[in-house]
Amino acid sequence: MVAFSLTFPATAWGLEGFGPWSLVAVRSVLAAVIAGGCLLALRVPLPARRHWAGLAVVAAGVVLGFPLLTTLALQTSTTAHAAVVVGLLPLTTALFSALRTGTRPSRTFWAAALVGAAAVVAFTVQQSGGALTTADLYLFGALLICAAGYTEGGRLAGAMPGWQVVGWALVLCLPLTVPVAAVALSAEPVHLTAHSVSGLLWVAAGSQFLGLIVWYRGMAAIGVPKASQLQLAQPLLTLFWSVFLLGEHLPAAAPITAVAVLVCIAVTQRARG
Repeated sequence: MVAFSLTFPATAWGLEGFGPWSLVAVRSVLAAVIAGGCLLALRVPLPARRHWAGLAVVAAGVVLGFPLLTTLALQTSTTAHAAVVVGLLPLTTALFSALRTGTRPSRTFWAAALVGAAAVVAFTVQQSGGALTTADLYLFGALLICAAGYTEGGRLAGAMPGWQVVGWALVLCLPLTVPVAAVALSAEPVHLTAHSVSGLLWVAAGSQFLGLIVWYRGMAAIGVPKASQLQLAQPLLTLFWSVFLLGEHLPAAAPITAVAVLVCIAVTQRARG
């Protein structure tokens, strides 16, 4: 969670020197180079054919979709605002997992889920002046696609080591991310600074590779629904980093909404199926 909580502040730093498309494509390429090197060094065989569809979902959700949508959102949204909206990710992941496995959550679960969703929507509308912004739509889209990637990755981590799930998903994206990175770097201005380079390196090595390795291993060990709730700490940690690293002003509604979502998700985990 510490690794993931730094993703938004690191992305904000990266955007100081890179365009959004350049940042996302280059981070994916760098992470794929690290992952591919590990796969080659350890002579890991190709995954079974039945796993490639699941890896494609992980690639679309975690490697491409979530980084791109959140990076586009952070062009106009503060990291504190984005952290609260993405605070619904644990709940969304638990819902996707329930649908994927065919479990039937209780009425208490659904009631808490709706209250948590309402709290986040109310926060985003209030902070956006009465209507959802384009950044909010990006963030809500990121929630859905990332939850699908987390759910499928957690399932695959039961059949292969979590780091291989991440590694193959990253390598699978190389035919797309390499040409996109080349085009984006030539089309978008690049200003290398300590912040921009540090941000890029963190989202590539920390968020996109190392963090996901530990995350998928944890989901394989204790299950997707239970593991997803460990992300309760992520929004609150990101709020801290947004003030400490970026000097952002923290709206009073942000920590209140984050705590409200935390309570709602805690209720969903105590509710019986």
